[in-house]
Amino acid sequence: MKKIIIALSIALGFALPTYAFADQAACEAKAVSKEGKPLYGAAKDASIKKCMGSAPTDSGCEAKAVSKDGKPLYGAAKAASIKKCEGGK
Repeated sequence: MKKIIIALSIALGFALPTYAFADQAACEAKAVSKEGKPLYGAAKDASIKKCMGSAPTDSGCEAKAVSKDGKPLYGAAKAASIKKCEGGK
């Protein structure tokens, strides 16, 4: 039984990074301009980041960024609220 668990752990250890790499490769393929030309530099990085959904890590603080009226905060108020919630990281 232990051997099976160890074997599955090792298999998952190799499979998960491969999945993440494949995801990035797919996003890199989608990083093209409106004319169909490949993007370079900061534009490519921004496109990949947007594709992978790698917005700042959401630890539940973004959902808590609401006003006293219960309306979502925007801009600097939202950023300050999230920063305060995360402990000033």
